[in-house]
Amino acid sequence: MLAAVLAVALILLAILAALVWGRSRVGGAGEMALGLQSLSASQSEIAGRFAQALAGQRELQNVLAARLEALDQRLSENLKDTATKTAETLGGLQTRLSVIDEAQKNISALSGQVVSLQEILSNKQARGLFGQAQMEAIIADALPPGVYEFQASLSNGCRPDCVIRLPGTKTAIVIDSKFPLESFTALRSSSEAERKSAAASVRADMLKHVKDIADKYIIPGETQTPAIMFVPSESIYADLHESFADVIQRAQRAQVIVVSPNILLLAITTVQTVIKDARMREQANQIQKEVGILLQDVKRLGERVGNLQRHFAQADGDIKDIATSAEKIVKRAGTIEAVELGPAESKLAVES
Repeated sequence: MLAAVLAVALILLAILAALVWGRSRVGGAGEMALGLQSLSASQSEIAGRFAQALAGQRELQNVLAARLEALDQRLSENLKDTATKTAETLGGLQTRLSVIDEAQKNISALSGQVVSLQEILSNKQARGLFGQAQMEAIIADALPPGVYEFQASLSNGCRPDCVIRLPGTKTAIVIDSKFPLESFTALRSSSEAERKSAAASVRADMLKHVKDIADKYIIPGETQTPAIMFVPSESIYADLHESFADVIQRAQRAQVIVVSPNILLLAITTVQTVIKDARMREQANQIQKEVGILLQDVKRLGERVGNLQRHFAQADGDIKDIATSAEKIVKRAGTIEAVELGPAESKLAVES
């Protein structure tokens, strides 16, 4: 802005100088003097305006400097706040990234376990071992040793996965832990067009397995009915009851009951109650014998209390007799003391 003011002043001076020079050439010395005076006044006016312009410029510079300083301070504070919030956000983001990374690792591990489980369940022999391990864990946790036996041989040579022998009975409860998973897997992965065929395959496999259990493990006089078919999956158990109710009914008619892990646990709880009742009945004679001995001890204690009571009563009577005799002696002594004897009476009394 200062450069612009200087330029304007120089232009005005040049114009005045040209005017004065032209007049001096035309009007002579008098006019020249007047021109110089006018030029001097104009120059003074320009100088004053120039000073005002400089003062305004300094004031403007001060205002701009103050505003720039305030703006710089505000920008510094905003940048500081922004940096702090950015650091906090980055810290939180880093923490969440760590959590996400850990979750990703867990998901990867879980995926590996699911793949392993799928491989186990896709193999018939491995699937049987998986179901058997789950069934054995439930049995071993709930029943005492000696009541159950795994892979026990029956009289026909068959070896069920578990046999439970209850006290007081010769027949045993039989549990089979194998299940036909292939048809269930095919049913769940089939399309609408293939679903009917897959359902028929499930029904055929289940009925065949029910027949095998009934033929191998139901032996009159040796095993109880119904035999138990263990399905180690609550979802498969629910699918059976929802979509294959006819299979469940035919299994029941064949004296085979299908159970899930939760149903098996409830059945084992009932077996626990039966075992406890049987053991209580086995101990009934011993309990009666102990109660008889206890009654004899109580009877003997009553007799001894009665004897002691009689002794106390006799002692009380003896004490009363002694007290009576003592009172009589005291009375006689008082009577003797109160009698006055003369000389002859005293002599006679002494002689007598």
